[in-house]
Amino acid sequence: MVSVELTGFSRHQEAILSIRFDVFVKEQGVDPSLEIDGQDPDCLHAIAYIDGKAVGTGRLLPDGHIGRMAVLPDYRSRGIGSAVLRDLIKAAGDRGDRQVILASQVHAAPFYERFGFQTHGDPFIEAGIEHIHMQLQL
Repeated sequence: MVSVELTGFSRHQEAILSIRFDVFVKEQGVDPSLEIDGQDPDCLHAIAYIDGKAVGTGRLLPDGHIGRMAVLPDYRSRGIGSAVLRDLIKAAGDRGDRQVILASQVHAAPFYERFGFQTHGDPFIEAGIEHIHMQLQL
């Protein structure tokens, strides 16, 4: 069973960065210097656990952006990303945000569409990967 904790960055920095580096840097080939953008301390972070092991993460920026959604490869297709996303959307609504926005990797857009996100604009390249802007009205 998956459990999600909403937390600040400093308390769980090691687990958050470990998941993100495994997924984005090692698996997807993103330049490590792009992964650390200086915004983490200002974000609300979600960490998903299975049997006490941190296996997924995502963050909510102060401006309503959701980003850095990542689930370790061995734990995908178990509802972990969905649990993280649901909790981040709820947190945004609870603090009064009227919408959440994100830049999805194009292949992942159908995942976000299942939650009501809509694409807008044209695809673009970020960190060498094709992305599309998406938004959800709360």
